[in-house]
Amino acid sequence: MPGPLEGKVALVAGATRGAGRGIAVELGAAGATVYVTGRSTRARRSEYDRPETIEDTADLVTAAGGRGVAVPTDHLDPSAVRALVDRIDDEQGRLDVLVNDIWGGEHLFAWDTPVWEHDLDKGLRLLRLAVETHAITSHHALPLLLRRPGGLVVEMTDGTAEYNRDTYRVSFFYDLAKSSVLRMAFAIGHELGPRGATAVALTPGWLRSEIMLDQFGVGESNWRDALERVPHFAISETPRYVGRAVTALAADPQVARWNGQSLSSGGLAPVYGFTDLDGSRPDAWRYMVEVQDVGKPADVTGYR
Repeated sequence: MPGPLEGKVALVAGATRGAGRGIAVELGAAGATVYVTGRSTRARRSEYDRPETIEDTADLVTAAGGRGVAVPTDHLDPSAVRALVDRIDDEQGRLDVLVNDIWGGEHLFAWDTPVWEHDLDKGLRLLRLAVETHAITSHHALPLLLRRPGGLVVEMTDGTAEYNRDTYRVSFFYDLAKSSVLRMAFAIGHELGPRGATAVALTPGWLRSEIMLDQFGVGESNWRDALERVPHFAISETPRYVGRAVTALAADPQVARWNGQSLSSGGLAPVYGFTDLDGSRPDAWRYMVEVQDVGKPADVTGYR
């Protein structure tokens, strides 16, 4: 049977790994054609110097039931992004879903380091990668998305608007980047709403990305081995969970009800009825506030 997104076209900008890859695969599983972009290819790695590639992501999309198309793209290069959108227009004539998941800042921020002590070049590079890329991509992609009514833009960030309002996030540059993306979704929603499209900000919870698993010395099959060292990691989720959130939004004929809002995978799961791959529904941001941040012992009972 055709999936709920059969015939739809999506662009997941920043789909090499992590949430972007999980989103791309789930959109494919729903039947969409998914253009996946990033700077890490089988021929050349980005400065991350990691093994994941956009070609691998595209293959996973196709294996899931959609059609994955890998397009190497530096989203800081307006001409490259314009060429990407022109290609989508030439090949598909439409764009139904834009996911702005470009990040690339894992190696650029320092924890709990004040702005005057933080490496300035790295901080400014982080802002360019996390904020400027999203603006460039929206600038070039939104005219195509607006060609048909019902388009969806998902701005991926870390933390809900409520949580980030009240919580210092890592460092000045990290905090500013993630808060800026939240505001982008609000602003784009204001501009898209009257034109028949929707924009939202979306955050996963504690993501079991490839990088996070490597940092803890575990894999997806044995991730619970990390709990002895990091007990609160018990609330973590796979990248496919937030992918299912995006797919649910993209398939919702009433998605405009969320326009301009800040959403989370855990918050949307009970609304749309999806689960993580293990059948659970981790609600990480509620857990952070009610358990982790107030110093209670790790206990995910009632939170997943």
